Amino acid sequence: MRKSHPIRRVVLATAATVSGVVLLLSLKPASDPAAASAAGAAPQQTAAGQESPQGGAQAAGTGTVTGDVAQTQYGAVQVRLTVAGGKITKAEAVQAPKGGLSDQKTELSVPKLNQEAVAAQSAQIDAVSGATYTSTGYKKSLQSALDKVKASSGASSGSSSGASSGSSAGSGAAQARTVTGKAVQTQYGTVQVRVTISNGKITKADAVQAPKGGLSDQKTALAVPKLNQEAVAAGTANIDSVSGATYTSTGYKQSLQSALDQAGG
Repeated sequence: MRKSHPIRRVVLATAATVSGVVLLLSLKPASDPAAASAAGAAPQQTAAGQESPQGGAQAAGTGTVTGDVAQTQYGAVQVRLTVAGGKITKAEAVQAPKGGLSDQKTELSVPKLNQEAVAAQSAQIDAVSGATYTSTGYKKSLQSALDKVKASSGASSGSSSGASSGSSAGSGAAQARTVTGKAVQTQYGTVQVRVTISNGKITKADAVQAPKGGLSDQKTALAVPKLNQEAVAAGTANIDSVSGATYTSTGYKQSLQSALDQAGG
């Protein structure tokens, strides 16, 4: 029998070894689940890192919020707020009546209303004399912006709280809420009241609708602020009517009572 040459055996062994290494290298990436999962996990961690700061900002009550557009007899009014730490730091009207005499009234009233909104930290601000319609529209849009701030803060605090604090967040939402009463038709126009209730007490009341036009403007400007104050002070709808504004007062009390009924108070 012919013997195999030693060099030939070495060559064959080397070729077999190289083939085995090549085969292992070609199979390793497909059979390495750790590498595949690491590659897929990296984008998810990046996205989570981007969402965290946003949630923190919402929980702190920081950002810019634009209220709903309020239509007035002379044009639309819309308010935008800048909020930091749950407080109004800036207020501005992104829409206001314009053209003719409205330009002068807007220039006169809006800066004052902006200042009052920041000072009062609520929509309970005085109307600017000579710009009743603009002032009313401003306050309505301002209130809607504040409602959005509260809703956003409540949602973010609820999502960021753990299981142990979930019940307290829920009770906080139940303690502070805004309720709008039914619209009451009076001889001179519609009256509708909105109240904010915290810990079972009225902390704020305002008329989202009230008689307007002609003499009604004067009576509304006289009566509504007093009725708002009485509602907060009394905590009920058992408040005195404002002299000279009996119809408005009656409608106000009826709408106030319906709001309290909705709130369970």
